Amino acid sequence: QVQLVESGGGSVQAGGSLNLTCATFGYTYSTNFMGWFRQAPGKEREGVATIYTRGGNTYYADSVKGRFTISQDSAQHALYLHMNSLRPEDTAVYYCAAAGSDNLWIGYSMQSADFQYWGQGTQVTVSS
Repeated sequence: QVQLVESGGGSVQAGGSLNLTCATFGYTYSTNFMGWFRQAPGKEREGVATIYTRGGNTYYADSVKGRFTISQDSAQHALYLHMNSLRPEDTAVYYCAAAGSDNLWIGYSMQSADFQYWGQGTQVTVSS
């Protein structure tokens, strides 16, 4: 089993920055992909960024490219999402997720169904 715990959410004005952290526990060696997803009220959950934990390959949704950066610290068993130039449309609950497959398509496609482990989510609110 893998447990994921997010932290770092909060409220910020447009143009500001936030850093999210996902602490990982359990059999993390069984995961090959980790990612950040988000879900805004009334909308479906969408992929934001993913990382192939073995090789470091990163993938981003077009809406966050150039503004968000996903990174990992294997020694600390942590995943991060650095968010800059935040916009009101970035407001959502942000989830950390992990997947066991090493198929690189999972990172690129960012489909929720391909990720088996999920955190409880952390709220990010961006005001204009």
